[in-house]
Amino acid sequence: MKLVESVPNFSEGRDEEKVIKIIEAAQKYEKVKILDWSMDHDHNRSVVTLIGEPNEIENALFDMVKVATELIDLRTHKGEHPRMGATDVIPFIPVMNTKMEECIEISKRLGERIGNELNIPVYLYEKSATSPERENLSKIRKGEFEGFFEKIKDPKWKPDYGPSEVHPSAGVVAVGAREYLIAFNVNLGTDNIEIADKIAKAVRHISGGFRYVKAMGVELKEKGIVQVSMNLTNYKKSPIFRVFEAIKREAQRYGVPVINSEIIGMIPLKAAIEAMKWYIQLDDFDESRVIENKILNTFFE
Repeated sequence: MKLVESVPNFSEGRDEEKVIKIIEAAQKYEKVKILDWSMDHDHNRSVVTLIGEPNEIENALFDMVKVATELIDLRTHKGEHPRMGATDVIPFIPVMNTKMEECIEISKRLGERIGNELNIPVYLYEKSATSPERENLSKIRKGEFEGFFEKIKDPKWKPDYGPSEVHPSAGVVAVGAREYLIAFNVNLGTDNIEIADKIAKAVRHISGGFRYVKAMGVELKEKGIVQVSMNLTNYKKSPIFRVFEAIKREAQRYGVPVINSEIIGMIPLKAAIEAMKWYIQLDDFDESRVIENKILNTFFE
């Protein structure tokens, strides 16, 4: 059996009814399962994790994009998270009996279909990128929805699929294949966004921080605090515990406590085990000693 994971991000985090309708578009496919979904009011964004057989997950995602296009209007969308599309990004991750090359092909097929049938410009990113400057999602997204109407006129930003005009309400979408990514946020006990920005700058790769960390400061206005919002693009080489400890040390410089942290979506078991090993100084411990793993391996090997 072949399995592919996808974690589409939608620019709606306040209207649960809309998000549920988007999710329901995928639930009619027998060989696709929703593993997790979450909404964030301040970010005004939803993240859905689904897994399925390659052809079915491709069809399910197209239907989700179609529903999102009908329900989400970026002309009235406001949120803390950068965005350029109603469906902002669709990554494919190889999980079982699939290779990265297969995920790249799926991303291209889905991208072409979104462009042709929904008239939404599509940019291929990460492993699917057609040029080096398109590998990094943040470079594609720069300028966001509002800035893309001018950006798309530049020949170097001609979409990989679809029209060379921004969809008036749904914007543009990035589709690609990548490795596992961990969306990891750390909440700080202050409402000073400058502090969150400085800490984000200290840990993100582009400004001299960790090689596989993307970070930005975010205001959580409803909670009256700020957040260091991150994507860890290689948790093995920039592990959660190392990044978290760096943020704690940086926060101490400004006399600010770390309130808590959060994972958006799901993470590999290995990432959680490595954090546990570090914090309670476990030696000689690995996934084989997790009881749920042992049970699964015993009955399904």
